[in-house]
Amino acid sequence: MTALLSDRRLSDRRLWWRLVCAIAGGLLLGLAWQPYAVWGAILIGIPLLLIAVHGQRARRAFGLGYAFGLALLTVTIGWIEVLGTWIAALLILFEALFFGLLGVALALVSKLRLWPLWSAFAWTALEFAYSRVPFGGFGWVRLAYAAVDTPLAGFLPLIGVPGVSLLVALAASVFGWLVLRALREHRPRAEWRSFLHAQRRPAVAVLIGFLVVGATGAMFRGLQFEPAAGTGEPLAVGVVQGNVPGRGMDAMGEARSVTNNHLSQTIELTARWRLGQVPEPDFILWPENSTDIDPVLDATTRQVVDSATKVAGKPILVGAVMQGPGPDERQTTGLWWDPQQGILGRYDKRNLVPFGEWIPFRAQLLPLVPILEEVGPQAIPGTRPGVMTIPIGDRIITVGDAVCFELAYDQTIYDTITNGAQVSMVQSNNATYGGTGQIEQQFAITRARAMETRREIAVATTNSVSGFIDRDGNVVRRTQEFTADSFVVEMPVRSAITPAVLIAPWLDRAMALIGLLAAVVGGVGVARFGRLRKTGESPAREPAHT
Repeated sequence: MTALLSDRRLSDRRLWWRLVCAIAGGLLLGLAWQPYAVWGAILIGIPLLLIAVHGQRARRAFGLGYAFGLALLTVTIGWIEVLGTWIAALLILFEALFFGLLGVALALVSKLRLWPLWSAFAWTALEFAYSRVPFGGFGWVRLAYAAVDTPLAGFLPLIGVPGVSLLVALAASVFGWLVLRALREHRPRAEWRSFLHAQRRPAVAVLIGFLVVGATGAMFRGLQFEPAAGTGEPLAVGVVQGNVPGRGMDAMGEARSVTNNHLSQTIELTARWRLGQVPEPDFILWPENSTDIDPVLDATTRQVVDSATKVAGKPILVGAVMQGPGPDERQTTGLWWDPQQGILGRYDKRNLVPFGEWIPFRAQLLPLVPILEEVGPQAIPGTRPGVMTIPIGDRIITVGDAVCFELAYDQTIYDTITNGAQVSMVQSNNATYGGTGQIEQQFAITRARAMETRREIAVATTNSVSGFIDRDGNVVRRTQEFTADSFVVEMPVRSAITPAVLIAPWLDRAMALIGLLAAVVGGVGVARFGRLRKTGESPAREPAHT
């Protein structure tokens, strides 16, 4: 009995240490994303999770992974609290379930040979799942987005965001393998010198591997797929950030004021280019929600937008909220508004924010949670890629458009390129999240997309960091938050399609499948080993832990 109690106390102490490792790993890994951008934390946070769940049973591994996820998500997406503390808490509690499943997968594959490789695939399976499930997913916290300032970012145009996430996870898992090798060796102090001497070879091999992969990534970062000037005469794009009356949830409360602010800033930009202070734009980019009132149905709003195009004498890509297609429904839309011909193009946002733009199970939830009424009419997703082929001067140009949250969705971005986009725009609101980490996180995601597609991206927001990013992911121009601003940038017209755009969707599916199969194989091995132990048989080979 005494021995049993002693073993139980020892097991409890080990569990508490594993729990501390899991929570510390989540907190540290969260620092890898913006606004902290301590990307080296990846090489500490992920190994701590691997140490915590290594060799554990499924139930315990799930709990440790869940604790890891809670810590990670609190650091990375705690900014959702501006929508309401209960919304942030529910989202984090739910999304952490995926990391609980990741903990199980990592524990299962830890029984296999080459487990660091299978652990990396398990992480890509996690990203595949939470980027799609439920309600379209919430793929905001992906390892590739934390790696935009690392040498691995050079692989983005070749294997895309999914592939770079795999490389990041693999690097961290190999580092975790080295740490676990050392932790498993319980040696007298006198033997540690010889033990460390014996570990030099694998440590040096890992270091050389890191250096080779990093150097390769740095080399690929300079790889270009067409001339710097593009394939034709570049376009000059005017970017307008009109500012909004308030902050947080009150930021967009005065809809007409927001539209008037963008008119005023457009007039100022027009005056500056006519005075020769900035180049003359070919068209002007307004942000998402630059008008929250349907400019087709509302005469006053239509007059404001039309006046802006006529004063500038240029088309404007307007971010508008449109009524319909059905009663009590709306769509977040980009409208190409020509000063002479009116609306010539339209793109309806495809990826919507659940409980922010639309309410799943709305009829059932509204009576139970009346505060959801504040979401307003149900947003309806668009069905077509974000491209508009329109006349600009004497040319016909295909403009690619992504709206805010859509940046996190691989296929939505790839669709703009494969459907002929020659210049890339991002329209965003973000006023609600001003002063939070969301702003810098989204800008980092935009940088990743620029590197992945090798396309310059112009970004217009209502009041939270507009800018211009070159095809190498460098920030050429950015505005300040909570200010009105405008500028003109030159954008090359491009047609080249990077390998990432073509193969990343298939690579993503394949990596997720490999991660799932590795977890299944690990689970089968654990189950078989358990049955053999119960029957007293000697297994041909115990599960390999290293």
